[in-house]
Amino acid sequence: MRYTWLGHSAVRLEIEDQVLLIDPWEEGNPLFPMDRREEANAGATAILITHGHFDHTGHVPALAKELGVPVYGIYDLMAWWEEADGLEVVGFNKGGTVQIGNVAVTMVNAAHSSSMPGDGGPVYAGGEAGYMIAGEGRAVYVSGDTDVMADMGVLQALHQPEIGILSAGGHFTMDMCRAAYAASALFKFQTVIPYHYKTFPLLAQTADELKAALPGVTVHDPEVMEPIDL
Repeated sequence: MRYTWLGHSAVRLEIEDQVLLIDPWEEGNPLFPMDRREEANAGATAILITHGHFDHTGHVPALAKELGVPVYGIYDLMAWWEEADGLEVVGFNKGGTVQIGNVAVTMVNAAHSSSMPGDGGPVYAGGEAGYMIAGEGRAVYVSGDTDVMADMGVLQALHQPEIGILSAGGHFTMDMCRAAYAASALFKFQTVIPYHYKTFPLLAQTADELKAALPGVTVHDPEVMEPIDL
């Protein structure tokens, strides 16, 4: 299994027979090196979307068409993209599991919001979500944008994820302190990777606080486009 951070909340996850791009915000992402797009997207088999905000969906329809891959996400947003942009989509909902090759992906709850820009202001884009991604005998939790939730205890009991990819930048999501609480009190991760940080000045710039709060847990502070083998 290999994780590559593409900046902000954009992730490349190589697992089993799949190369999953999760919230692949490329154009306009301050941390993403556009001159390495081909490398970042090489071999992609599917795109997963957690919610509708621009910093997760920007230019995704064009990218999906360019790569010729399906997009998976909340039913409402997928139905809209299918109709408006002619995308190949798989819409599902929280608690639902889809099989992508040898990988099982379960959509789970998140505590955030979800909208896209419209002529008269924000337009509803279906609910916000996270994912449990199972393959290679392990489960990976991708939180999406969220705060700490009591639901996380249920997710631990049901899925027992070893790896947590957690929004942790603060302001729009849980911060490093709250992410550490989630990781220690509600989950039993062996490895934690923060994301949704460093992008803008109002977000956390390092994972030092998270590392200090999780002794005995491997906490990565990844660099963009530097793969981590898990």
